[in-house]
Amino acid sequence: QVQLVESGGGLVQAGGSLRLSCVASGRTLSNYVMGWFRQAPGKEREFVAAISRYSLNTDYTDSVKGRFTIVRDNAKNRMYLQMNSLKPEDTAVYYCAAGSYYRNVVVATSYDYWGQGTQVTVSS
Repeated sequence: QVQLVESGGGLVQAGGSLRLSCVASGRTLSNYVMGWFRQAPGKEREFVAAISRYSLNTDYTDSVKGRFTIVRDNAKNRMYLQMNSLKPEDTAVYYCAAGSYYRNVVVATSYDYWGQGTQVTVSS
């Protein structure tokens, strides 16, 4: 079993940048496919990005392509989400997640473990 803890959220103006971190403990990160999801108030949790075990594959939701980058450092047991050109509609709680297989990565049920989330607020 792996435990996940996110950090790096905060308040930023539109056009600004943030880097979210997800640190894993309990098991080696390279055992898992990793993803980022987000949930805005009153909305369902939605897929943001995913990365395969050794970074060969990445996927992004259309609304963040070209602005967000998902990376992982298995040696440090960490995953990151670099978010640039932030927009007010990016405001949400961001969650990292770990799963076993790189398929249906846009679906939350494909992931077995979740962090507690970190708040990102983008002001206009």
